[in-house]
Amino acid sequence: MSITHEQATWFSQTFEKLADNIEKAVLGKRHVVRLALTCLLTEGHLLLEDYPGTGKTQLARALANTVQGSNARIQFTPDLLPSDVTGVTVYDQHKGAFEFHPGPIFHTIVLADEINRASPKTQSALLEVMEEGRVTVDGTTHAVGRPFMVIATQNPIEQAGTYRLPEAQLDRFLMKTSVGYPDHDSTVRLLLDSQVRDRAGTIEPIITAATVAQMSQLADGVHVDAAIVGYISRLAEESRRHPQVKLGLSARGCLAYVRVAKTWALADGRDHLVPDDVKDLAGPVLGHRLLLDAEAQFNGVTVEQVISQLLEDVAPPTERVA
Repeated sequence: MSITHEQATWFSQTFEKLADNIEKAVLGKRHVVRLALTCLLTEGHLLLEDYPGTGKTQLARALANTVQGSNARIQFTPDLLPSDVTGVTVYDQHKGAFEFHPGPIFHTIVLADEINRASPKTQSALLEVMEEGRVTVDGTTHAVGRPFMVIATQNPIEQAGTYRLPEAQLDRFLMKTSVGYPDHDSTVRLLLDSQVRDRAGTIEPIITAATVAQMSQLADGVHVDAAIVGYISRLAEESRRHPQVKLGLSARGCLAYVRVAKTWALADGRDHLVPDDVKDLAGPVLGHRLLLDAEAQFNGVTVEQVISQLLEDVAPPTERVA
């Protein structure tokens, strides 16, 4: 499927309208908003590693309201059970039959707050739904519907009583980023509007769920030149050979890289990928997929430094890619 110029323009304009709408609730965070939208339209999930009070819940709710969807927030705690997330089958005495009561995962946008506080079993239940798009309870499968996106959060400061997400589970998140504190101007605007207690609640829908699916399908048709694929493959190979990296970019990570870059390019109004798309998304796509060895961590080396070095060492395609 080839994308016409009109379709690319429509996608880009719609994408910017969505971002404008969400930014009414999440002030001064255009880049994060664009990443979250890209994640949704790529049918992936987002991991936010951030401090409390930076607007993660506002982002999730504003995103859901913008696409005319529902949202739920699950506070992960050590005693949270898998059934508290997915739902449970209950016997109805009046009907004389078992009835499924869906859990909070059955929403368009689900905020999994402090996911690393839940037990590995509960984490696995959530990640299974993320991967499969459905839950199986007592032998019966229930689809969560589309669009469906999990925004999971981790607190980088408070690590007591937490369960670290294994690398195989981290890999299932399409991207990782952080909202961060607002800049001075955004903070002033926020404080001047202190009477507005729920900014996300004022967000009106821009598109429907059907349009989200249409945009996702359109992004799949973005052209990827062999040179770009080779560039991503070389980045992955170098990440695995890097002396300070214990675990590099997997094949699944490469597929995620290509898919998210397609949506990113189309949001820019292009029907094809360019090397800058790969560079722009290196941090969000690679940041949680590269595991440094113990010596590198001890010496204070960061994943961001390794990613920068990879981008310097691996030369991008020089000819025009179209």
